[in-house]
Amino acid sequence: MRGRRHLGFVAAAATLLAAAPMSAIFERWTWLLDSAIAVALIAGVATLTRSLRAPVWAQVLSMLGALLLGLTWIFPSGGELLGVVPTPDTIAHFGALLSGSATDMRTYGVKVPDTDPLLFVVVLGVGAVAVVVDLLTVGLRRPALAGLPMLAIYSVPVAVYVDNVPALPFVVGAIGFLWLLAADNVNRVRHFGRRFTGDGRDVDIWEPSPLAAAGRRLAVVGVVIAVLLPLAAPQMTDGLLNRFNNSGTGIGDGNGRGGPGGGVQLFSALRGQLNQTAVTDYVKVTTNEPEPFYLRFATADRVRSAGFDPRPSTGSPLNQLPDPRIGAAPGIAFNTYRAQVEVTNFNMQMLPIYANPVGFSNLDGNWLYDKSAQVVFSNRRLSKGKKYSFDYVRATYTQKVLEGIKPLPDNDPILANFTEVPTVPQVEQLVGELTRGKTTQYAKVRAIYDYFSRDNGFTYSLSTEGGTSGEDIVNFLDNKVGFCQQYASAMAWLVRAAGIPSRVAFGFTVGGSERENTYTLTNLNMHAWTEVYFAGAGWVPFDATPAANVTGSTRTDWAPDTDAPDPVAPATAPSAAPGANATTGPNAQDRPERGFDDPNLAGGGALNTNTTTWPWWTAAGVLALLLLLAVPAMRRSALRRRRQLRTEAATNAVAAGSDPPPGVAQVVVTGAEADRARADAHAAWDELLDTMVDFRVQVDRTETPRATAERLVTQDLGETGSEAARLLGRAEERARYARTPLAGGELNPALRTVRQSLAARADRRTRLMATVLPPSVLLQWRLAVMDGSERFVVATGRLRDGLLRWSPRRLLANRPAGR
Repeated sequence: MRGRRHLGFVAAAATLLAAAPMSAIFERWTWLLDSAIAVALIAGVATLTRSLRAPVWAQVLSMLGALLLGLTWIFPSGGELLGVVPTPDTIAHFGALLSGSATDMRTYGVKVPDTDPLLFVVVLGVGAVAVVVDLLTVGLRRPALAGLPMLAIYSVPVAVYVDNVPALPFVVGAIGFLWLLAADNVNRVRHFGRRFTGDGRDVDIWEPSPLAAAGRRLAVVGVVIAVLLPLAAPQMTDGLLNRFNNSGTGIGDGNGRGGPGGGVQLFSALRGQLNQTAVTDYVKVTTNEPEPFYLRFATADRVRSAGFDPRPSTGSPLNQLPDPRIGAAPGIAFNTYRAQVEVTNFNMQMLPIYANPVGFSNLDGNWLYDKSAQVVFSNRRLSKGKKYSFDYVRATYTQKVLEGIKPLPDNDPILANFTEVPTVPQVEQLVGELTRGKTTQYAKVRAIYDYFSRDNGFTYSLSTEGGTSGEDIVNFLDNKVGFCQQYASAMAWLVRAAGIPSRVAFGFTVGGSERENTYTLTNLNMHAWTEVYFAGAGWVPFDATPAANVTGSTRTDWAPDTDAPDPVAPATAPSAAPGANATTGPNAQDRPERGFDDPNLAGGGALNTNTTTWPWWTAAGVLALLLLLAVPAMRRSALRRRRQLRTEAATNAVAAGSDPPPGVAQVVVTGAEADRARADAHAAWDELLDTMVDFRVQVDRTETPRATAERLVTQDLGETGSEAARLLGRAEERARYARTPLAGGELNPALRTVRQSLAARADRRTRLMATVLPPSVLLQWRLAVMDGSERFVVATGRLRDGLLRWSPRRLLANRPAGR
């Protein structure tokens, strides 16, 4: 009982160690203190019930009761009896905490603050795992299975953490699991009373247990492999929203880090560094719109100190799309267009679309439309490989129309949801200066938009520097150097500070045209821009990033290129919004962005693309696989040829000096020719056995050659095949047991006859395997590996025995008493 009590406390401690990865998602360590209290109560009650010899089911009920009391004590509702006895109000309070945890999960990003709902969920989960671990370890004596619920704790931060979970918490959790296994092993070994090696030898007092040492080595190797394997294969850690470092677009995590795979970290940061290295095709789109605007796939409208990130998507079926023409402001016209999209390497849970879709084709019910964010998303599918069509409505309005739109009323939900922004005095002062004297919403937005120009000191660069103000938005406004995501988030921040709804949109600029109306969009076209809400016009795009530095950039009548050398003349007719004015020039769509740090561009070099190398790598991989699969067949063919040449040479040599009887071809020889004849018979017999293995005929190494030949005759070989098998059996029999071997026999023709006879009676699969993957070769390799492993174990054992002679433990144990 004492050992089981000790094991119960080890199980509790191992559970807390397994929860170490939770530190990666919480700002403070309150969760650990609360979890330790709950786990300690569970372990104490479990020990008490076991000391009373209660059955396993009673132990489980007592542990669940302890968990309930612990939760009541840590998260009281105020209506408990004696402060710890739960009441119906307590249960209702717990339900409210669970509901609040779902809201907090959608609200906060890692690391999260210590809110009661999130702490309640963590303590509840860790406590439940502690109950299961104690049951498996102590009650059912299956500690190895306890690793599954412990792994469930680790899966939580892995699922929600944007970056990879640090390795140290995983190592701590692994140590807890190994401690649990070791404690259970020690408890079991104590019942034997004495240690042993497994080969019948007792272990001396100075000698460590070989079984324990082997277990420790295996445990250490397992943990090392579990930690290093993901590092050796980075693709294993790629999540759905992979970082994006092959774009040169300014869409990343704000720290200049990224990863392959066509995923985008949907975070519009106000600081960071990004390097462009290669070009990859993402999307091909065909549209009948003469001058299309940006293809979009996501928006970010939740503000934090470092920038904008997206809210969780909630949507409706694609057959319930809203009509953007309802409630339009006067002077706005609409045109309907159709687009076909083929997604190649873009792999996310969102689909690229143009704004204001009104109908989709070739998409199933797994895809939904978020009316608020105006994006198409799925919780079950990824976009890569999708081909679909959709109709969309393009609003046509001018600068004059936007100037006439009035601000939203104070009680409008859009105003409340899309103007929230942290208060930064420097930003408030700047916005006040920019919008002073501006009477319309458009005038204020345009003043902020015009501020991000070269005349005000702003420049485009993929490499930025931090600041000392403590606020990323202030650092960017002071440094005035950045790329698209910084321009977009900074403008959206300033527009919100002016009391106007805004957000950041992610998508693709207009790409190079392969043929008429077809655009190929690559990572060079990845982009972020600002969208501002105007009543009656919807979300109007404003791209504050310098147009000359963005591949495929498009400018509009209401948001022209402020850095253009010559002003753009207003269009006489309403511009097809957006896309009325492409200020980047006719060849700008094919020009890569400037200002990024790429060694391939040094000295006027060209971009190093990798879009056409995958067929070569695929072909090389297929060729390597075919060569690998052909190794057994080549090995079998080479072995058969070597045996055949050897036997033919010996047969010809004997035939040249003797005259065997017709039809028998048997000659008795002596001396050196006898030794050669025996070797040839053995080679022919080995070939016969390998042939039997290839065609799945049982081989018994204890049989005599005659018995094996007679058993082979029963395989319906026919008269010729039977005579050939008997000839090979007689040759091997005389080579083994007779004073003089049999020579001059036509062994190779006999082997061919037997092989043909066995192939004729075998099915197609057996014949194919005998040719492509000969079982005889695979058997030889397997036996060779086993023999090598055995020799290695024997050698290491001898080395270990030799080293033990100089073990300090042995020297101390053999030291005479009194010295």
